[in-house]
Amino acid sequence: MFGFIGGIIGLAITGFVALTAFGFTREYVRSRLRFVDAVRHPLAPWLAGGAVALIAAPVVALLPIVGGGTALIAGAATAMGTASGVKAIRSGD
Repeated sequence: MFGFIGGIIGLAITGFVALTAFGFTREYVRSRLRFVDAVRHPLAPWLAGGAVALIAAPVVALLPIVGGGTALIAGAATAMGTASGVKAIRSGD
């Protein structure tokens, strides 16, 4: 019973981290990195997502409810947020 509740709480935390990472990264790219040419490079989302996953992995591993998958999902959400922010810059949003 408690394992199930812990799993649901971990899933909720992972979802919150993913949505927060995506939204924060997208807005940061749109507002602060608008005039930085390096963010438009095709590898920029991969580098940003990899950096977040590598930095978050040791921190998340210490938490009891969430695991390493949360760090990977945070990295993926950051990469998607970066790509989405660059796409918004290109379209003039």
